[in-house]
Amino acid sequence: MRNKKKAIFNTIFLILIFSITVYMVFKGEDLGEIIHTVRQADPVYLLISVVCVVLFILGESVIIFYMMRTLGAKVKMGHCALYSFVGFFFSCITPSASGGQPMQIYFMKKDKLPIPVTTLVLMIVTITYKAVLVVIGIVIWIFGRGFLEGYLGQYMWVFYLGVGLNIFCVTFMMILVFAPGLAKWIMVKGLKLIEHFRFLKPKTTRLEKLEASMDQYHETAAFWASHKLVILKVLLITMAQRILLFTVTYWVYRSLGFHGYSIITLTILQSVISVSVDMLPLPGGMGISESLYLVMFAPVFGEALLPAMLLSRGISYYAQMLISAVMTCVAYFIIGRKEQEEK
Repeated sequence: MRNKKKAIFNTIFLILIFSITVYMVFKGEDLGEIIHTVRQADPVYLLISVVCVVLFILGESVIIFYMMRTLGAKVKMGHCALYSFVGFFFSCITPSASGGQPMQIYFMKKDKLPIPVTTLVLMIVTITYKAVLVVIGIVIWIFGRGFLEGYLGQYMWVFYLGVGLNIFCVTFMMILVFAPGLAKWIMVKGLKLIEHFRFLKPKTTRLEKLEASMDQYHETAAFWASHKLVILKVLLITMAQRILLFTVTYWVYRSLGFHGYSIITLTILQSVISVSVDMLPLPGGMGISESLYLVMFAPVFGEALLPAMLLSRGISYYAQMLISAVMTCVAYFIIGRKEQEEK
């Protein structure tokens, strides 16, 4: 019952944010003209952008497959791809992408993969996924601040906030991994403080679950220390995976017949949006992503700005969500049916 209520809340929240975003972006605009411009886009370049989105998703499946095999777990590459589609679908529709990994663990459990192994793998995937954003954000912050100010202007604070939140998140996760004793002390004290101020009712089971979850991070630290080359390869794959998705705006740019800006410039600008909105509690950064896009890419697309945003966000987020939704249904059919046949 609790899961159903949470699903209903997330659906209503998603629809509400989507409706507000559409209203704010297209209010007072000539929709007929926008649709006409979209129809003129070169389908070849749009197809390339869709391929980049699919490769972005499958990049995670390569990491999952590689790490599972490293840990001695028998898993099929096709099923790893389904885990990735499931994860990205639920990440797209839940605030702060919080629903992805629990659903991945759910399907991995149906495939009879050991929970400690799946938790370890997904934990490292999360850390490296965030760490790559931190690296990109810091590099741009140090070497491209002047360049960025020309595009963001008074909205630079959003970028700084995004970088800061990502650094905090990665730092906290690294403390959990490499200083589990300190992390456990912080978490236990924090829980007791919350219970002391009556934000939560005191429960012994809650404390036990928290302490047990902290022990999982110790296993992550042990793996990290003994598999440095594996972690490096995962970081490199994750970097390539992220960059592939960031190039979508460039392919949209080319589809609309533009040539002036390089793929490097537009990829950097798109990465700035991702760094800025990644940690915000909105599904897919909806609303704020569109706002930043309209600010940053105004000099790039000119009068074609709204059609460009419609295509870029439509492919990088909404198409990603739709493709992942279809493949999630396939996962239910294939993995769920396999479990029923075995029973």
